[in-house]
Amino acid sequence: MTAADTVLRHDDAPHPHAFTRAEVGWTPHLPPLAEEELTERHYDGLVDTARAKNDYFRLLARDPEVLRARTLVDKDIFYNVADGLPRADRELAATAASRRNGCVFCASVHSRFAAHHSKRQDDVDRLLDEGVSADLGERWNAIVAASVALTDTPSAFGPEHVARLRAAGLDDGEIADVVHGAAFFNWANRLMLSLGRPVAPA
Repeated sequence: MTAADTVLRHDDAPHPHAFTRAEVGWTPHLPPLAEEELTERHYDGLVDTARAKNDYFRLLARDPEVLRARTLVDKDIFYNVADGLPRADRELAATAASRRNGCVFCASVHSRFAAHHSKRQDDVDRLLDEGVSADLGERWNAIVAASVALTDTPSAFGPEHVARLRAAGLDDGEIADVVHGAAFFNWANRLMLSLGRPVAPA
């Protein structure tokens, strides 16, 4: 029997009942590679060896070249902050996309980063609790609105979103960072939601 023929069930793993900044688990529908199966090629795809402990990344490591490309894009969007948008605002874009898509796991991870880097825990929690229409102040409202438009469908994002971001003080490089953060997580949410499901915090 191949991995493609094996669907994992986790009926005893409770679903989260709400969006949260608490650490949410994730469980796969297909078996990840076991750590002892990982080769040098797989570790090259993981980029960070510590990710070998993570079910999600060991599942993606079944296609290590694609995983490597995905991970390097992820790192460049969120960690390359020498120029462009501050880290907190990049994490906000990811959180807004995840909240809109219903990806409780990704929203939990990136809301923690957004809260940590911005020191605006109450606003981040408002986004999680009230949804993407929450009033977070105009700069963050503009970032959320642009992220939501991209998440709904790329063609919903238009000149009015760019104008609003500019009016909120973002330059072209920072606007590109909003687009990158939202677009990456719009894709990443769908991958994570397809390959497994979130598990409620312990």
